[in-house]
Amino acid sequence: MTEAAPAAGKPAILLVEDDVITRRLIARQLRRAGYAVEEATDGVEALERIREKFFPILITDWEMPQMDGPTLCRKVRELELEGYVYSLLLTARQGKEHLIEGLEAGADDYLTKPPHEPELMARLKTGARIVALEQSLRAANERNRKLSITDALTGAYNRRYFNEQLPAEIERCRRYQHPLSIVMGDIDFFKKINDGYGHGAGDEVLGQFVQLTKRSIRATSDWIARYGGEEFVIVMPETGHAGALQATEKVRAAIAADPFATAAGGIPVTASFGVATLLPNGEGGGQTIDQLIAAADARLYASKHGGRNRVTGE
Repeated sequence: MTEAAPAAGKPAILLVEDDVITRRLIARQLRRAGYAVEEATDGVEALERIREKFFPILITDWEMPQMDGPTLCRKVRELELEGYVYSLLLTARQGKEHLIEGLEAGADDYLTKPPHEPELMARLKTGARIVALEQSLRAANERNRKLSITDALTGAYNRRYFNEQLPAEIERCRRYQHPLSIVMGDIDFFKKINDGYGHGAGDEVLGQFVQLTKRSIRATSDWIARYGGEEFVIVMPETGHAGALQATEKVRAAIAADPFATAAGGIPVTASFGVATLLPNGEGGGQTIDQLIAAADARLYASKHGGRNRVTGE
């Protein structure tokens, strides 16, 4: 019988067995059932493979050189992985005290060697259900976490995230001796937009402002939060003052380039910005978070009073 191609939705398996004949036999059974299988010859090799790649299911022999199955299960449980690893222990031992030892080490289930193929597949179905449930719960928790730190209207981070994350960014700046820049931005004449086109159009403008800003900054490190109303703050880690001014000018130009398309029609939009930078020695925007924000806010105020649609950094 030929081996089936790995089936979509079936979790990948790492099979750990030092006996080559047993390992090949079990691997053939697993692949025939549609599982994607990778093989390791002992616990040390398996642990290294798990550190490099996530395997939702681990099938391991008990008796192996260098590192046995229970020790491998215990060490896997100590790792910080992207998801839960369902561990199935294969053993020739019969005593309950040995099985308890394996389960206490972190194994989820066990089978007596050589494993009976239908029973092995039944245990794997159980393991796959547990893995799928854990992944579903993890995804739901991540969605809830994102909702708790995201402004629902614009998709930017909210004020709570800003208040929690900025101190961490500043601490990282000082620890690694890198500059940090923040930008206060405000949509010009936003009240006139709401009054003239309606609050629905105003909401669309806010959302498009955030999306244009996100496309104009570094997705891997920079981030934007809604500070309040039509005012936003952009955080640029590892960015000096000259770089921040250049990046903010790119944002300003993108906002002003074309009217925003809304249900009420095209709306010309501009924004004003103030930039402050904290250097690793504490210079630039002040020694504290409040001083850094105040410096950026004062420069935003200068942009407003200097004619709007501009970036001020001094």
